[in-house]
Amino acid sequence: MGSSRGCLMRLIRLGRTAARRARAAASCAGALAAAFALAGHTLQSQTLADGVYTAGQAARGQQVYQAQCAVCHGDALEGSVGPPLAGDGFLSIWGARPLVDLVDKIHYTMPLEAPAPLSRQESIDLTAYVLQTGDFPTGEAELTDGMLAGIVLPAAPAAAGSAAGGDLALVPVANLAQLMRAVTFPNSNAIFNVQLKDPGDQVLPAPGGRPFDYVEWGSTVYPGWQAIDLAALALVESTPLFLAPGRRCENGRPVPVDRADWKQYTEELVEAGRAAYRASQSRSVDAVIEVADQLNNACDNCHTIYRDAGAEGSGQGADRCPEIP
Repeated sequence: MGSSRGCLMRLIRLGRTAARRARAAASCAGALAAAFALAGHTLQSQTLADGVYTAGQAARGQQVYQAQCAVCHGDALEGSVGPPLAGDGFLSIWGARPLVDLVDKIHYTMPLEAPAPLSRQESIDLTAYVLQTGDFPTGEAELTDGMLAGIVLPAAPAAAGSAAGGDLALVPVANLAQLMRAVTFPNSNAIFNVQLKDPGDQVLPAPGGRPFDYVEWGSTVYPGWQAIDLAALALVESTPLFLAPGRRCENGRPVPVDRADWKQYTEELVEAGRAAYRASQSRSVDAVIEVADQLNNACDNCHTIYRDAGAEGSGQGADRCPEIP
């Protein structure tokens, strides 16, 4: 789960530019906070039960939805080509997240085929319509941009203990090293590579320029930022496979799935993947660079114990997955 030699690419610390940007952002944030304090304003969190949007605002959002979104997400927000925007399926993606994440997603990345035609206000109005469809109450004041960060969607309901077919036995085929090389390694490196190349600047190759290549063609199907979105989701969805009973390390020893620290390291990588997805959704290179550090640390924390023997990068072959008393 890492970025030391022999597995994931070491995080390249491009510190000066990123640090300047971070300092500028911190300075700006401090100035804004001071301005609010001088004006006597306080930022107070609200809940969706307080009625944070108006019926008129939701009606405007419905018009936007029918014109821009229904073709992919369904007339009733039930999901079709795109994911659902109502019900448990919606909360499984957006539950326990602030409304600003949802509005940013709409504003910067939707509709998928032609991102960012909607104004910020239209994106907020559309979010009000999503809330209305989810049976959250209306209020007397409209939802505004300044409210979004302080309002959090409810968490998704807990999944049922056993669904139909849930007793299907999934017997691991790959050993742990193969699983990481097949999934964790390439997808982590896709995220690390944002430090070097802005996904938004990707230039697709001209068709017919050379003999057909499936790998090259595949890179044009979900290009640019979509590729980073998918890499982050791959980490979130695949990392729990590290806990599958019966999987072996490369040296033949059982993966220590019952150890508390192994579970902790696995969860840290899942959380890093979630953070990478949120950062990618912002379409901000700086945001992804910040998360790359979290991803790098999640990998190194595990490798220090379970892969690297002695000097950095020397954990090869039989040294992997050592027996821990």
